[in-house]
Amino acid sequence: MLAIKSGMFKIHAITTVAGNTTIENTTRNARYILSLLKREDIPVYSGAEKPLVRELLESKVHGESGLGDLRPQNEANLTYNAIEKLLSLIEKSPNKLKLVTLGPLTNIAQAIKQDSEIMSHMQEIVIMGGAIRVPGNANRVAEFNIFVDPEAADIVFRFPVKKTLIPLDACMNVKMRVSDFERIKDPLLREPIVSMMTVCIKMISEKEGFDAALMYDPLTVYSLMNPSACKKMDYHVAIETKGEITRGMTVAELRKIRDEKPNVTVVEWISEKSFKEDFIKFS
Repeated sequence: MLAIKSGMFKIHAITTVAGNTTIENTTRNARYILSLLKREDIPVYSGAEKPLVRELLESKVHGESGLGDLRPQNEANLTYNAIEKLLSLIEKSPNKLKLVTLGPLTNIAQAIKQDSEIMSHMQEIVIMGGAIRVPGNANRVAEFNIFVDPEAADIVFRFPVKKTLIPLDACMNVKMRVSDFERIKDPLLREPIVSMMTVCIKMISEKEGFDAALMYDPLTVYSLMNPSACKKMDYHVAIETKGEITRGMTVAELRKIRDEKPNVTVVEWISEKSFKEDFIKFS
């Protein structure tokens, strides 16, 4: 929503992946959101219905549909061609496209495995995921997107292309309450968003103990909209795929003497004031 309403991006496509909920739900929800925004001209391509080697573990805080108590009735129209379409887009516009990932990295890893040469011409991958210096939200140390498919994340983090990570560290600084969402100006968006976020915040409150939503995905988009509102640092980050307690941990090299060169730029902080002002401005 934020990417489209800002008018700052040319969005070539939206690809979906199973993560917070099933591939049917995420694809249906993507089409539903585009219909609310009257941007059904943007193509939606569905991708992986499960992680590379594991079973899907869905999130509970987003409700049964993935959109709180909203129940979109539109068709999902699954295409199962996200990887092929992604590779085709990059091949047509080499070194010009930025990929913004808001879920598990299954599709991206599959595209790398299928054609690493084409994927090497992605200008940048901007990833919502990980926890560098803060606790996880899927287990003690791992963020949900990485936790769901750590093998896919491992492939992506090892891949030599420019990457930027927006981890829980930055997201913990920006909290939106129901009263913030009630300030949305567009009435066609305000009602479904307030409904969705009221349920989400209630479930977060029961689990985490605070009455607010952390704006993971919008902040990832916002990092591209307003880089000056972000503080960044380069790290070498490896993904834990073997640990029983630490599955999906994004293990950053924090020592002064580094054995390996940085492989990702980490957004460590985003201004809450700037984000809230712009979120409402573009709504």
